[in-house]
Amino acid sequence: MGTTPTPDDPEAWNAYLAEGNARQARKRVAADVIVRDPAGRVLVVNPDYKPGWDLPGGMAEANEAPEAAARRELREELGLEIVTRALLVVEWVPPHGPWDDQLAFILDGGEITTDQANALRPHDAELTEAAMLAPAEARHLLRTRLLPRYDAALAALKDGQPRYLNDGRALW
Repeated sequence: MGTTPTPDDPEAWNAYLAEGNARQARKRVAADVIVRDPAGRVLVVNPDYKPGWDLPGGMAEANEAPEAAARRELREELGLEIVTRALLVVEWVPPHGPWDDQLAFILDGGEITTDQANALRPHDAELTEAAMLAPAEARHLLRTRLLPRYDAALAALKDGQPRYLNDGRALW
């Protein structure tokens, strides 16, 4: 058994840290946004690759921050440039089906103009539709697994308090 290198030898120390890092678990990260218009409607999208409607956003790429992933996805899929304004929800989603666990974020994507809302169209093949709907109407279209996260995000928008969920259950 060898000795643990120290920071006095930067090359050995970095190799030691890299070896430990390679053994650490990796998490999938998803980042969605709540985007509203002046009438209070919420943007929802219909993905081509899975059943049910979703909030706009998607999976982060390697070494991509959640808010950058959300902005990139909206730009790629809808041609929409947004500024993320606040964290609304973080949920730990346990492994399900073929998927490992993930951290799912919902961020406040702010308000777009009525003209922007009316001009929304999918820009790539991943989406078949985009719609601005009243929050309750949007809720009826969303996938069941997303509903606790969506409800928590709307509550966070109202009171300014971000939420943490564990498998759909609010812990705080």
